[in-house]
Amino acid sequence: MAENVEQHFRASERPFIDQSEGYIRQALDEYRPILTNFLNPRQRYILATLINRHTELAFRENGGYPDAESARVLIYPAYYQPELSDFEITVLEINYPTKFAELHHSTILGSMMHNGIERSSIGDILTDDNGIWQLILTEPMARFVQAEIDHLGKTKIRFNEVALAAIIVPEVELELINTTVSSLRLDTIVANGYNVSRTHAKDMIEHGLVRVNWTEIERPDFNVAVNDLISVRRYGRIKLLSENGLTKKEKWRVELAVIKK
Repeated sequence: MAENVEQHFRASERPFIDQSEGYIRQALDEYRPILTNFLNPRQRYILATLINRHTELAFRENGGYPDAESARVLIYPAYYQPELSDFEITVLEINYPTKFAELHHSTILGSMMHNGIERSSIGDILTDDNGIWQLILTEPMARFVQAEIDHLGKTKIRFNEVALAAIIVPEVELELINTTVSSLRLDTIVANGYNVSRTHAKDMIEHGLVRVNWTEIERPDFNVAVNDLISVRRYGRIKLLSENGLTKKEKWRVELAVIKK
């Protein structure tokens, strides 16, 4: 990979970069569309950066609804005209006794993983906060889930397929913040995003309350990169939208999207 591209990525992201370059080579060699599994925002940023080096290729993202956190990416030759069906997304609504049981995001995701389902086969898990839950999946995984899973935790359930048009689109309170920060450390970004002290942000990180791109990070000095999605328990989510260089006082200019809980 060219040095001027490589410098934008972490060493730990190398396996995904290699996987992305494999998708791109396949699209070029076979001259046909290639579909990824569900990717988080940072992964999609990396993949888009690599695709954009090839003028003969284009791409689109789809997670089932606009601004989905998890989305599949279709990489295709410039001549191709993508259709919605190309993304092979299925939405399952969970039918369960709402009067006697309560479901939670962690219970649903945990049950999926316990049944051997990879996280990349699962898109967003949605709720209307009135007991209705929906699960966005790849088409093959949706068939497996409907056939094989009849309990989430201790709750007996049934999955019903619904149209994409019936997806519960989350209502979010989004705040865009343009600010300067002393560094791109995780504790600094969390502190600035939610206007809490850096000590409090550090404590939350060290106590396992913060995830970056769905992975628990307990290092306050972890460096945040563009399009990282930071989840802070009981607060909400933060995405680093852009990093716009240093000020004369050696502070970083950043734009944050703060999604409040």
